[in-house]
Amino acid sequence: MTTSGFLRRIGLAVAPAGPSVEGLFALQRAFALSVPYESIQYQLGRGGPLDQRAVVERMIAREAGGYCFQMNGAFAWLLEGLGYQVTMHRGGVQPRTMPEPRVDGTHLVLTVTGLPEDPERVWLADAGLGDGFLEPVPLEVGTSRQTPYTFGLGPSAIIDGWRLEHDARNVIAGMDFEAAPAVIGDFAEQHAHLSTSPTSPFVRVASAFLRRPESVLALRSTELVETSADRIDTTLMETPGEYYELLADVFQLPLHHLDRADRDQLWRRVVEQYESYQARLAAAGD
Repeated sequence: MTTSGFLRRIGLAVAPAGPSVEGLFALQRAFALSVPYESIQYQLGRGGPLDQRAVVERMIAREAGGYCFQMNGAFAWLLEGLGYQVTMHRGGVQPRTMPEPRVDGTHLVLTVTGLPEDPERVWLADAGLGDGFLEPVPLEVGTSRQTPYTFGLGPSAIIDGWRLEHDARNVIAGMDFEAAPAVIGDFAEQHAHLSTSPTSPFVRVASAFLRRPESVLALRSTELVETSADRIDTTLMETPGEYYELLADVFQLPLHHLDRADRDQLWRRVVEQYESYQARLAAAGD
């Protein structure tokens, strides 16, 4: 398998000419706009691969997506195949419901170095945050605006590494990651838990995220939320036809490998997830 098939998967006829800042931006942008971050794959108890090559093959064959280990693992595979110098790092995401940040290997982070225009500059090329970056950002203290969100970067207060502050409107408060390099095998234990355990948030809720040039789409159970710079629009999928049409036409998840029984089971599951969410909201309001 070569990089050409994956380039076609993300809508690029040919690779940008040689490693460069412009090429890195074009590749991450194409990846973010084409490959959905998703946990649909974990709803029927079948798990999913961690091996980078296997993930890439599945993304091509099924028009599938992935979650952070798979998304950034696949993106690293593509970049390295095109001559980029890529380093993996162990990270940890802090939801706003979590009082303290953590680095527990629940997130895989990518940095890129050695680009001809500025060989010493380090770029954060994280394509695995779901509703995170559309394009790379310099790994430097400061803020960056990628509509609809503003991100902040600075030293981590808990480890030798960095802290990403997510936009105030996001359910993620931030993400810390180690400066030390990692390899894909360092995430195997967390992947096994997060992709199969009934307590995993990726198993408990079917979700899909996709970047657009000026907004972010987030589907959780049957509720679609589009966040733009000046508004948040919410739509509820009320029939399985609407749900599967949304996945196929908008999130680029046709789910060709699921038969009728699988689709019926998945629809019942996401409806139950939405009803449970509404029940929790009602209980909290009492």
